[in-house]
Amino acid sequence: MKTPWHLWLVGIVTLFWNAGGAFDYTMTQTRNADYMSKFTPEQLEYFYGFPTWVVTVWAIAVWAAVLGSVLLLMRNRLAIWAFTVSLLGMAANMIWSFALSGTSMTKAMGPEATWFSAAIALVAIALLWYARHMKIRGILR
Repeated sequence: MKTPWHLWLVGIVTLFWNAGGAFDYTMTQTRNADYMSKFTPEQLEYFYGFPTWVVTVWAIAVWAAVLGSVLLLMRNRLAIWAFTVSLLGMAANMIWSFALSGTSMTKAMGPEATWFSAAIALVAIALLWYARHMKIRGILR
């Protein structure tokens, strides 16, 4: 079956979107001085105070999303699993960020962080739905 044009569009756009998340993760974890200089001392304390399991699920979420976009472009059905793993990692991270941490993300980063997190979650859900739909249509092998 011929690859539909929208698969290329979705795959490329989301590869850049997910690469942005991976870049943010990498710059935060390596404590890149230029990148982290835009945050207040309180925000840096919030980021640097993540427990190991939160850093781990964050890594899983961002790198599985990048892998999912690559697999989508390759028309590989494993994109569904990668997007599922990414969404689960994101959910665990958000539960900690908004409910379990001593300082919620909204308090540390402002209300924009809540809206941006919601947008990230919606994109992740849409990607999983799209990959499943492409599998059902026989586009992903």
